[in-house]
Amino acid sequence: MEKSSESPVAGRGAQSRAVPTRFGLATREADGDWRDHMEALDGPPVKLRTHVTEENPKTILSFNQSPDIFFDRSINAYRGCEHGCVYCFARPTHAYHDLSPGLDFETQLFAKPNAAELLRATLAKPKYRPKPIAMGTNTDPYQPIECDYRITRAVLEVCLDARHPVTITTKSDRFLDDLDLLAEMAERRLVAVAISVTSLDPKLSGKLEPRAASPAKRLAALEKLVEAGVPSHCSVAPVIPAITDEFMEEIVQRAAAIGVDSVGWIPLRLPHEVAPLFREWLSVHYPERGDKVMSIVQSIRNGKDNDPNFFSRLKPTGVWADLFRARFRVACKRAGLGKAKFELDCTQFRPPAVGGQLRLL
Repeated sequence: MEKSSESPVAGRGAQSRAVPTRFGLATREADGDWRDHMEALDGPPVKLRTHVTEENPKTILSFNQSPDIFFDRSINAYRGCEHGCVYCFARPTHAYHDLSPGLDFETQLFAKPNAAELLRATLAKPKYRPKPIAMGTNTDPYQPIECDYRITRAVLEVCLDARHPVTITTKSDRFLDDLDLLAEMAERRLVAVAISVTSLDPKLSGKLEPRAASPAKRLAALEKLVEAGVPSHCSVAPVIPAITDEFMEEIVQRAAAIGVDSVGWIPLRLPHEVAPLFREWLSVHYPERGDKVMSIVQSIRNGKDNDPNFFSRLKPTGVWADLFRARFRVACKRAGLGKAKFELDCTQFRPPAVGGQLRLL
């Protein structure tokens, strides 16, 4: 793979903000001669900053009928994610806003301050029937802007009040700010938390997922989660061939030493615009092995960059996929970890009080 002539974009995962072509949007191409003199004419480039737009949707629960995932409803308190994970399969959702799945996805964010209010109204409907709500399935509920908005905490307060079960997936240690709620929900079998650990190398993590918590912080937070009695899962995800797969066994070993309930792994997925973004990232950071990485990715995806089909998208095939699967199975056996199934309790559900007031008992 040819090395990119562009310098890495500091503190960001994506390296460009190209708009998607599948919707027929107009594309722009920078003129090389002008760019050669751009800094002399305009001065140094302005630092790329995060901008948050508040939106007020009419609904907050998203339902799906996908047959190969464990949940049928989810909440996304934010659109876009400042963590900037270059491999994030949610990046293409920004294309629906005519924004770039690249840098726009991690700098042009949307927050939903009325999420808890909408959830309370939904749960109070007479025909509502509870099943676990998944959070963090699209964008991280504990990304940096959660420190200011606290939308995720407000949602958890509603769920605790209503005795409604929740699952959380995150790459952040910010959930420790809500450990009081999580511990109380855990006592009632209302919550399970999964933390994704991609590698154990902070420098690599800084390139792959530049604004997520470091691997050491994630493992430390996972340990505190276990100590608090919250059902916990460590996800080795995604496994990127020839980039992060070397860490698979040690992550499993460390997770077992902490005392997690279960571990799992998910192979790299590159849907829609994620594939060219990831190739671009390889050309900037790992050009010497980029072709090898993509060759292995295609070998487990039937010769393509991505397999969008149900079931097979999460269960790659081929020699390399079998090797990763066998390595993970052996690592779990050595660590003494089996498959844990989180049984959350839906029987305690009680419709929340209307008018925005939480119960005192």
